[in-house]
Amino acid sequence: MPYHLALLSDTFPPDPGGLAISAARLAHGIAAHGHQVEVFAPTPHLPPGEVRGFRQDAVQVWRFGAQRKPDATLAEWFDLLLTRHAETPFDLFHAYFMARSGFVAVYAGRSVGVPSIVSARGNDLDRAVFDPGKAAHIRYALEYAERVTANTQQLVARARALAPTRSIHLIPNGVENDIFTPGRTDAALAQRFGLKTGQPVLAFVGEARAKKGLALLLLAFRELAHRRPLSLWLLGGVRSGPDHDLVALFQRQNPDLDLVVTPAREHQQMPACYRLIDLLVLPSLHDGLPNALLEGMATARPIVASHAGGIPDALRHEQNGLLVPPGQIEPLIAAIERMLDDSVLRVRLGSAARATVIHEFTPTAEIATNLELYHDLCADRA
Repeated sequence: MPYHLALLSDTFPPDPGGLAISAARLAHGIAAHGHQVEVFAPTPHLPPGEVRGFRQDAVQVWRFGAQRKPDATLAEWFDLLLTRHAETPFDLFHAYFMARSGFVAVYAGRSVGVPSIVSARGNDLDRAVFDPGKAAHIRYALEYAERVTANTQQLVARARALAPTRSIHLIPNGVENDIFTPGRTDAALAQRFGLKTGQPVLAFVGEARAKKGLALLLLAFRELAHRRPLSLWLLGGVRSGPDHDLVALFQRQNPDLDLVVTPAREHQQMPACYRLIDLLVLPSLHDGLPNALLEGMATARPIVASHAGGIPDALRHEQNGLLVPPGQIEPLIAAIERMLDDSVLRVRLGSAARATVIHEFTPTAEIATNLELYHDLCADRA
């Protein structure tokens, strides 16, 4: 029997970031199985109070302008969801984040008798839980949702710490390994991005910011670029505010270094971008299970990453990549230099990384596990 699913997410494409990508992967994956999916997500690109609906392939998307006050945004989210439920009833509410969408989904579900699922994705249990204004919403969502999922082992443990009596379902992210594949380097594309021919390219993929280890990455790059020709590519831009100011200051102080900053690209353009990378570096201080990690693994990129969050769920030291302690500069520099000096190691670890995601991190498994939960909930409700 097809389900009518309401998916709530704090972000959704074309918004940048891993949460938006993951929410879209779930929405389109569920719709591809013949279910009706409607997505509800706020956006700063509409005036407060304005709602805009549109189709994105088989998925109905509702974006609404965020209010100036966070509580007003949550109230509008709640009202929009229940208005649509009154018009065409939903079978399930699924929230892809705890602090905001999770609270709205569970509260709305209990108000009208619709079962809810909440999914921990990273920042909700890494940072938001320490915000007194959000912690109560998270505790409510964890306690009263019919099902709770998380995409990393660390998040499962943290959710259990907050809600010891709950069963937490581990559902790792998947990656489209038939799209993200190894392949030839497009020299013309590299030239368009301003990457120098014949010079190794270190890259960070995603929105560069403090929690992703941006300052550490810049320092390591400066040290290594004084020893050898090297480029650093920040593919995905830099978060506005202090992070943007940090990069601008670094460029002023180091005008001779090859630092290339490229805004986020559309999803279908990313496989060709990954193939331009000689070494993917993800020195996060805190993280979930980054899409950039799985995409880099699928394209057989050699990877140096920190032992943070869900990264070691996929990347195993010396087996399919190199892991370093988060926040430490010397181990990061040593691991990068080791990779750059050893082409055989790069090929071996890159090939093993692709084999890992093919066997363990597929969208098919991700969607199937979510569908099993939906089936159980709808059966219970019936």
